Amino acid sequence: MRLTSFTDYGLRMLMRMASAPDRAFSTAELAEEFELSRHHLTKIMQHLARGGIVETRRGGGGGAVLLQPPDSVRLGDVIRHLEQGQALVECFGADGGDCTIDGRCRLKARLRSAEARFLEDLNGATLADIALPAQAAA
Repeated sequence: MRLTSFTDYGLRMLMRMASAPDRAFSTAELAEEFELSRHHLTKIMQHLARGGIVETRRGGGGGAVLLQPPDSVRLGDVIRHLEQGQALVECFGADGGDCTIDGRCRLKARLRSAEARFLEDLNGATLADIALPAQAAA
């Protein structure tokens, strides 16, 4: 399974936030640290906030904080949320894509099963497991 850059960048931000869970992080700070677009990270942070993974605060001392301790945030759940709306293959999309073998395909069920097992396996780990080491986080 290939994850989108949206998910990749979201995981990077969460790994950084998990290294200092009591601290608020601005998207500007994270964008500079990871050399990524602030605008793009802002969209991802908003998506994480809508999913109840982070809370964003405005003003002085504002930024984003994890809503739960890193050891209670499951990776599979985070990835499922970030990849929401991204079909593994075209036929998994809402409109079914342009598949000419729909109704006869034996691959679709296996791919759905593999995707579920992939996310289930990732749920065996938490943000605490992948938090950036203290020396890399500074």
